Amino acid sequence: MSNFHNSRFIRELGRCMLITCLLISILPITGVHAEKINHGKDKTIGLLGSTIQFDPGFKYYQDRSAESIADEFVQNGFTTVRYFVVNENNVNRELVETLKNRGLFVWALVLGNGSYSVEGFPSEWPSWQMELLTPVNDGYYRFSPHSADYVDWKKKKLADLVKDIPFDGIEIAEPYFPEWDGINRGVYGDVGPLAKSAFQQQYGLDTIPNFTDPNHLDYYLTNKELYNHWIQFRVNAVNSFLNEVINGKNGVRDVRKDIRVATWSLAIDAGTDSVNKLREIQGLDAAEMISAVRPDVHFLQTHWPDWMKSQEDLPPTYIHQYQNFVDQIHAVHPDIPLGVQADIGSGLWMVKDRNWYKSFGKVALDMGIKTWTAYEYHLGKYMYEEAPKPITVTRPHHNQVSISFQKRIDASSAKLPGSLIILTENGEIPIASDYITVDGNMLIIESNQLPKKEFRLRIQNVTDTPSYWLYNKEQPANVIADNTVVHVNKKKKD
Repeated sequence: MSNFHNSRFIRELGRCMLITCLLISILPITGVHAEKINHGKDKTIGLLGSTIQFDPGFKYYQDRSAESIADEFVQNGFTTVRYFVVNENNVNRELVETLKNRGLFVWALVLGNGSYSVEGFPSEWPSWQMELLTPVNDGYYRFSPHSADYVDWKKKKLADLVKDIPFDGIEIAEPYFPEWDGINRGVYGDVGPLAKSAFQQQYGLDTIPNFTDPNHLDYYLTNKELYNHWIQFRVNAVNSFLNEVINGKNGVRDVRKDIRVATWSLAIDAGTDSVNKLREIQGLDAAEMISAVRPDVHFLQTHWPDWMKSQEDLPPTYIHQYQNFVDQIHAVHPDIPLGVQADIGSGLWMVKDRNWYKSFGKVALDMGIKTWTAYEYHLGKYMYEEAPKPITVTRPHHNQVSISFQKRIDASSAKLPGSLIILTENGEIPIASDYITVDGNMLIIESNQLPKKEFRLRIQNVTDTPSYWLYNKEQPANVIADNTVVHVNKKKKD
């Protein structure tokens, strides 16, 4: 299974508490300004450099404002984020709008071949499902691109999504058939009535290949002609599904002429024939996909046999082994921008740190890959290892100071006696806890006793928030470095 599928069991859902009044005044980019940034003449916006995937259903994004989530991405240097939409019926509009208001380019990342949740789905959704060689019950509902009803529903859902919520781009990840080594493991499909009917209609054949009996006349390794038809049939199904959803009547591009589109396919380090193997096993042909959909950018997603390796066993240079996928695409589409995706923390054994991800981006650029991303922001190794560090200090009013950290901080630690101390020529002045508020990664001080001129502020005791992490919840919190002092300017005149 992919990184998205493997992380289903770790998904924690909650309710976002959106605190807006205090922070609006310190947002440096207005909605109008952000709109100009995201939809200006620069056609490369959202298509270049480092990006990150995030799923707001995780606990890390709960009990904090949308403004603080956006601010944390900004403090970590991101200008583009990818909102992982688990269920198209449950998308946080305010969060998307807030991200855009901070100048971030926001992609909607949806899954093509199924869903983790069927809440709000039509009652007939069971009829859309694929049939696998061996039934599985892993919490993921796999839908067949051979189901006309599913294709129509998905097209309408995504068209409504981009029409109603101001995403800058839409991308359909994992549109493929299951699964790598699926025939041997039984996790192979679609081999059900939907696939059989479509195959008969397209090829006039009464049977599909047999995958379980080596003595059968139509066993896939015996009847090569039938199997080759089947391979192309599956490639066509994936690409026709994507084309209809994106380019079909009343589809995504029909309702949003300005929307950016990304397509996704897998890449794997499986030898010199890995491109053909993925085409055969999972119906993925990136060059044909790009021809059908005409995206603005195409992503190569790291397949699970690769991403499951530890940081020690998977150096950032592993994507050099994806050069054959790059070559296959550029032989047909030499000008298409390419991206590559990594997994930095779906499993605790394979978490990747900040330097690993930075090196990953450098390797990608050296390969001519224009952009990169990772699943998922708060799962990286840095979340468990790095101490809170103040990045930006702003003073929107003379009696208000906002300090943005690179990660979420614990409110109770910030309010301990002596956590915040004003340093002056005449001595030290502790700030009482009543004047301190914490919202996610943001520490806000409001007090009429703040010096009207510039001053220095010592920060101590402040910790991060293990209880909001996915793993290592019992780990001792990381504490801000000793003798951390920030400079606070005086309020500039409006």
